[in-house]
Amino acid sequence: MRSPYPKKFKRKMWLFLGTLLILGTSAKAYFDTNVFKINKVQFQTNKIAAGSKITVLQISDVHNKISRSQHEKLIEAVIRVNPDVIVLTGDLVDRTTADLTNVFLFIEQLVEVNQNTFFVTGNHERDNSNVDELLAGLADCGVTVLSNSNTEIMIRDSTINLVGIDNESTNHENMNLAFSGIKHEKYTILLSHSPGVVMNYQDIPADLILSGHTHGGQIRLPLVGAIVAPNQGYFPKYDKGTFEIGSEQYIYIDSGLGTSVAPVRFWNQSQISLIEINGSN
Repeated sequence: MRSPYPKKFKRKMWLFLGTLLILGTSAKAYFDTNVFKINKVQFQTNKIAAGSKITVLQISDVHNKISRSQHEKLIEAVIRVNPDVIVLTGDLVDRTTADLTNVFLFIEQLVEVNQNTFFVTGNHERDNSNVDELLAGLADCGVTVLSNSNTEIMIRDSTINLVGIDNESTNHENMNLAFSGIKHEKYTILLSHSPGVVMNYQDIPADLILSGHTHGGQIRLPLVGAIVAPNQGYFPKYDKGTFEIGSEQYIYIDSGLGTSVAPVRFWNQSQISLIEINGSN
């Protein structure tokens, strides 16, 4: 039986559908790359007072790709969620970033909002020839740089340990030094740019590990997830989100704000994360 539609009509229909697909894919990629969201995550622990709550805002993998107008939107978001602590989990700059003016402007605004701001290096900082200038500038802005070190933070009626290691994927970490002297009965958060720590170290004495590095694969496919991630290869296990790695022990991987290699995200909206730690009996 002959088709009721002429070949010319079919060609036009397929051309129209193909154009719609290209436009839709392009619009989605533009949105995911340029419009950030706040991803909210919750954890429970009996190591802080029952009924209390500690909020941590994680900002990761900016790669110096955020414009001054986007800085303002980020600062507005920080003010809106009003976290107890802000953590910057590496790759604030790109390995090729030479001018740090834009970075320091953003950090100054961030610290004005919240002085409990902490930073650990990522691989791009370690590959950048200006890393010493960056770290000194962050400290001058009031950021606490955790370089294989730890600190205690008192938040209302609870005290937590915040531990930071230098970038693991470039072999700058020292886990023993980072955890030296901590009180293990207190809730402990480890900042590690690379989630590779959970593959390369056993029995990490942290309740929660906050990482970035993967960009969530940067380009994801529905029902498939990340296609590739640095240091993990194709179809990575630790791509983004929460993973249980031990009894009441978790790693959370933030997919970040920026991009590297290709300046695009797809099915993987740029984000910052608000982590809520709730005290339980």
